[in-house]
Amino acid sequence: MSASERLKDIDLFVSVANAGSFNAAAERLNLTASAVSKGIARLERRLQVRLFERTTRRLALTDGGAAYYRTCSRVLGELEDAELALNDEHKTPSGTLRIDLPASFGRLHALPAVLAFAAQHPKVQPHITMSDRFVDLAEQGIDVVVRIGGPDTWQPGIEHHYLGNQRLVFCASPAYLARHGTPRNEQQLHAHGCVLYANTDGSTPPLHFTGSRQGVDQLRAMPGRLAIGDGEGQAMAVVAGLGIAQLPTWLVQRQLDDGSLQQILPECEVQGLPINLAWRRNRGHLPKVSGLVHALGERLAAVIR
Repeated sequence: MSASERLKDIDLFVSVANAGSFNAAAERLNLTASAVSKGIARLERRLQVRLFERTTRRLALTDGGAAYYRTCSRVLGELEDAELALNDEHKTPSGTLRIDLPASFGRLHALPAVLAFAAQHPKVQPHITMSDRFVDLAEQGIDVVVRIGGPDTWQPGIEHHYLGNQRLVFCASPAYLARHGTPRNEQQLHAHGCVLYANTDGSTPPLHFTGSRQGVDQLRAMPGRLAIGDGEGQAMAVVAGLGIAQLPTWLVQRQLDDGSLQQILPECEVQGLPINLAWRRNRGHLPKVSGLVHALGERLAAVIR
C-alpha cells in the first residue's frame, strides 16, 4: 500500500472518530456510508486491531483505537501546519492550537490571555483543556502548557520559559480574626482551624515555613478545620470566615486588595512552586505557537511578580 493510500485511510479513521458515526463522516467527506465502513475495515485488517466498538446505538473507540486516534490526529495536524508554514499567506497565526492550563490559575489568569489572543487572531482555533496533572505534550499532541511545579528536568524536545515562583501568604477574613484573634507566630497558628488543600487520596499537604537555612523551606503539618481539593474553593472558605489558609497571591490578591482578606504572619511569607510555560520545540516556529507563548509570557509574568 502506498503512503498516500495510508494517509487516506488515516484521514478517514480520524473523520469517523470525530463525527461519531459512519454516516456523519460519510456526509462530511462526500462518500457513501458503505465506502467509509469498507475503509475502516481495511484499516483494521492492516493494523490487526479493532478500532471501534460497534453497537446498534453507538460507535466508540476501543482502547487501541483511542491510542491510534491520538497519534493520527497529531500527525494530520502537523502535516496541515507544515503546509501552512510553507505558504507566505499563512505567516499570521492560524490553525488548531491545543493548550492545557492548570485549573484555578488557568481560569483566573492564563485563560483570559488565551481568549484575547484568539480574538486578535480569528484564524486560530484554540482547543483548551484544564488539569493540574502532568501532561506529556508530544504523546497527547499539546502545543503549549502552563504548569505550576513540574519536572526537575524537562523532556527532550520541550522548550520552557520560567515565569517566576508563587508567593504563599497566610490570610484570613477580618470577621474570623475579630472572633478568634490574630495569631502572632507559628505556635499560635496551631490553635486556629486551617483551611487545607485536600488531595484525592484523602491526605492534606503540609504548609511551608521559612527554614533555619536561607532558601530552604520547612514543611509542617497543621490542624485543619476543613479541606477542599480546589484553590478557589479554599479561598471562598477563608473569605466566608471558616479559618486561616496559606494561599498563593495570584489566587487571593484581589481579596487582599479589597479587604475581604487580610494577610497575617507576614514573616512567614515564602516562595512556592515555580510556574513555567512549555511548548514543543518542533512547533515553536509556528506563528500560532510563538505568538501565544509571547502573549502568555507577558501576561503571566506580570501576574506572578
